[in-house]
Amino acid sequence: MKTGVIQSNYIPWRGYFDFINSVDTFVIYDDVQYSKGSWRNRNQLKYPDGLKWITLPLNIKLGMNINEVQLKDDTWKKSHASQLRSSLGKAPFYKEAAELWEKGASVQSNYLSEINESFLKVTCEYLDIKTRIIRSEPFQLSGTKTERLMDLFKKLNTTSYLSGPAAESYLDLALFSQNNIRLTYKNYSYADYPQQFGNFEPTVTIFDLIANTGKEAKNYLKSRVANKDVC
Repeated sequence: MKTGVIQSNYIPWRGYFDFINSVDTFVIYDDVQYSKGSWRNRNQLKYPDGLKWITLPLNIKLGMNINEVQLKDDTWKKSHASQLRSSLGKAPFYKEAAELWEKGASVQSNYLSEINESFLKVTCEYLDIKTRIIRSEPFQLSGTKTERLMDLFKKLNTTSYLSGPAAESYLDLALFSQNNIRLTYKNYSYADYPQQFGNFEPTVTIFDLIANTGKEAKNYLKSRVANKDVC
């Protein structure tokens, strides 16, 4: 079984969904420390005058794990719906994107990770991605970095691990060999799609792709560069 693990992100870019679609089980890695200024609670939208952040307001203390973080209130739903309309309102499939976003936002939770999970699952359903999506929190993982991953892999009966390329700097390859886990790094390279407002911006939220291409969005998800097998 191939497993992929990425920290919880808010309405992430299409590469995140290509990653999910490339594995059998995708784990939202949310029992690790929240990092300020990351993609955990924000993403980007494109406007005529450039990229702007769409950010969830958090009630957070230093040292909290992602799964402990809550939102300040629910006023973000109205403001984010307005931001999406301002950015994507004239896109040909805006209505589909707006309805999908509203479905994700309807989750009855104030926890960041649960909100992000809701958006992931409704978006995967729209994109016909069948991957099993779970969170790391219930596994009560032990160890640090690669050791924690090995603990997770044993509990999931993982035989192959797909990793983001940034992990190359810290993963312990010896542990993969010792545990007979195949390691592959994900490559991200995508064809442009029809997009509003000038030069193409590749890293905006998945809702930009959906609003501009509708159900054809799934045809723009697959990376043009093969993944890199390591061991």
